[in-house]
Amino acid sequence: MTTHSKSDLLTDDHITPIDFESIDGFPESHLWSQFDESLNKIQTHDLKDSLIPVIDLASPNAKTLISQACETWGVFQVVNHGVPFELVKKVESESRRLFALTNHEKCKVLRSVDGATGYGSPKLSPFFDKRMWHEGFTIMGSCVDDAKVLWPHEYQRFW
Repeated sequence: MTTHSKSDLLTDDHITPIDFESIDGFPESHLWSQFDESLNKIQTHDLKDSLIPVIDLASPNAKTLISQACETWGVFQVVNHGVPFELVKKVESESRRLFALTNHEKCKVLRSVDGATGYGSPKLSPFFDKRMWHEGFTIMGSCVDDAKVLWPHEYQRFW
């Protein structure tokens, strides 16, 4: 892992995700080394063959499983979370709508170098030698301001 000074950790290059539509091959900046075997060591709830850990929040050992998933994978799926199915479907639908936009459109709400919310690569990206094959949109509180930029005539559904 490369050591970075605090001043060079977050740049626009670290925030702006790769434009998947414009690449012809695999950029060297995004080629990672072989799969880490330690990722296979995490135990998931009832889904031992699952690639991403699935954690049942009703399980008595959910806290331990979440800790393992965060340390080993950095991601997990939860079940028995109590979020209504209709709300999950609505969020899923809006997420698909957002990520279907062109890279140019999504970059209109690009997270600033100092910011925590908006479109971009994960904040941990600069700590690695290679770039992430990832794009994300972080929301804290309301996303109405970003919705106004992306869909100026139909942002009301985000109130």
